[in-house]
Order: sequence, then structure tokens, then C-alpha cells
Amino acid sequence: MKKKRLIMRSFILFILTAALGYTLYSNFFHSKEKVDVGSIAPDFVLNDLNGKKIQLSDYAGKGVFLNFWGTWCEPCKREMPYIERQYQYYKNQGVEVLAINVGESNLAVENFKEQYGLTFPILLDKKMEVLNAYGVDPLPTTFLIDKNGKVVKIITGSMTERDVRNYMESIKP
Repeated sequence: MKKKRLIMRSFILFILTAALGYTLYSNFFHSKEKVDVGSIAPDFVLNDLNGKKIQLSDYAGKGVFLNFWGTWCEPCKREMPYIERQYQYYKNQGVEVLAINVGESNLAVENFKEQYGLTFPILLDKKMEVLNAYGVDPLPTTFLIDKNGKVVKIITGSMTERDVRNYMESIKP
């Protein structure tokens, strides 16, 4: 009986150790990024603040500045006015901004939009499905998508206005 318990306990300990090892490996040595430069941007459908469904593939033929952000994120707050100003310049040149808010209430996002005077489409990823599909970490993260739907650059962290302008220029069709 004691031998059976010892074998069972050893087996359970082995399973737990293997699970811990896999978890550590996947978190520290395995890239979380699921979308790489050169890959086709995964299509998605999200609602905007008015409840309208927006699909990424509807923007085929345009450059897309796909920005993941949150109202609580300080670098996001700093770069939003830059993105808005450059959007006003580039929107008639075939560049579209899609700003994906991650997991926040409509009220918080609407207040942020009003406070910063944002006019580009703001999409709501309440369940963080698109965030996870793109492997986004940390916020803000921006994907530059060319007119063919290919990811040409991934930017993590905040940007200056010059950066935003140069990035939008780079995806202009």
C-alpha cells in the first residue's frame, strides 16, 4: 500500500513539475507575438462607439494604422493628439486609423474621445479577442498595415508626432 502511494505521489509531483516547467518556458522563452512583420494582418470585426460593425478587410487598398490602446495608459494619452493631427492630414491620402480600445466601458472611451477630440474610428475589443489574436503586449502597440493587408511594422510604446507622420507616410498607398 505504501509503495502504491509513493508511486502515485511521485507521478503527481512529476506532472506538476512538468506543468510548471512548461509554464515558465512559454512565458519567458517563447514569443507572445502572434502576428509578425511580413504576415497578413488577421481580419476581425469589432463595433465602434455607435454600435456599427467595422471589419479590417473593408480597408483593403488603404494603409491602416492599427493602434491598440487604453484610457488609463499614459503613453496612449500622449500620442492620441499626434495620431489625430496626422490622421487629418493623411485620411484623404489613403491612410486610415483604427484605434482599438481594450476591455473598457463605452462611457470611459466616449469621454476620452471627447476630451481629445478624436475623429478616427474607435473600436471596442471588450473581450480582448483581437488583442490576443494579434499577440499585443504592452499598450500602446501599433501595427502598420499596407494596402495589401501585410504588416510592415510593429511599434510598441509611445510615438512622437514625427514618428506618427513618418509611419503614416510609409503606409500611404
